[in-house]
Amino acid sequence: MTTYIARRLLTVIPTLLGVLLAVFLMVRLAPGDPAQLLAGEFATPETLADIRQRFGLDQPWHVQLGLYAANVVRGDLGQSVRTRKPVTYELRQYFPNTLRLTLGAMLVALLIGIPAGIIAATRPGTIFDLLAMLGALIGVSMPVFWFGLMAILIFSVQLGWFPVAGTGTLWHLVLPAITLGTGTAAILARMTRSAMLEVLSQDYIRTARAKGLAGRVVVFKHALRNALIPVVTITGLQFGGLLEGAVITETVFAWPGIGQLLVGSILARDYPVVQGAVLLIAMVFILINLIVDLLYGAIDPRIRYD
Repeated sequence: MTTYIARRLLTVIPTLLGVLLAVFLMVRLAPGDPAQLLAGEFATPETLADIRQRFGLDQPWHVQLGLYAANVVRGDLGQSVRTRKPVTYELRQYFPNTLRLTLGAMLVALLIGIPAGIIAATRPGTIFDLLAMLGALIGVSMPVFWFGLMAILIFSVQLGWFPVAGTGTLWHLVLPAITLGTGTAAILARMTRSAMLEVLSQDYIRTARAKGLAGRVVVFKHALRNALIPVVTITGLQFGGLLEGAVITETVFAWPGIGQLLVGSILARDYPVVQGAVLLIAMVFILINLIVDLLYGAIDPRIRYD
């Protein structure tokens, strides 16, 4: 196990280098001059030259990339062009909010998606199966921004049950988490149903039922555990997707997370913040994939990490 984890951690280095190179090139290919945006429309050429020199924007792109990579190795992600604060400070301010939103959305998805998939699989062809799959289809098809706006209109404006936007209390988290987690719940429901139907048709399940085991024991102890491998895989991928997809939800609900930070930084051509935020998301995504791989062994003892 230790050797496997060490090998996986070694793959983090080339992955992050690839992410760094892609983001570095993309943000610099985007139109716009960060020095001009920072100095203002009527800045003098001397002011623009001073800003470019201060932030290293006057260097060739490969020189900028090398300097940035060397600083990243030392744990220095640079300084924000807009706020003049360290990028690590900006990330510490915004990322915990995104993490709370993502965890809340994943909790919603798990509480809705997996039970719906189990019910649909154990009652195939019934009204329960039809309603569960219809709900999953609606959840997958529904745009996040539309669902969020409708949730605000109904539950905040008309009923007054939840705050319209912002953070501060647990009630501020409810609507954004439901909005973000609905699509993932639909995907988990469909995946759980598919995996459970395949497992429930196996011979050992028929044998367990022939032995007189209770239906709950057959479903939860024998069938569900063996159906969890693909469900856990999708859950890990969706968790990373929720981190990346929180931009729209954070914008709709004015949630001060990494999504809003990224949008503002891209518009302002704040290269260091954009690069630091994407690197952070990539590292979290890689860590989640490692955790998912380790969970395989806990779910199925036949899996070995040699």
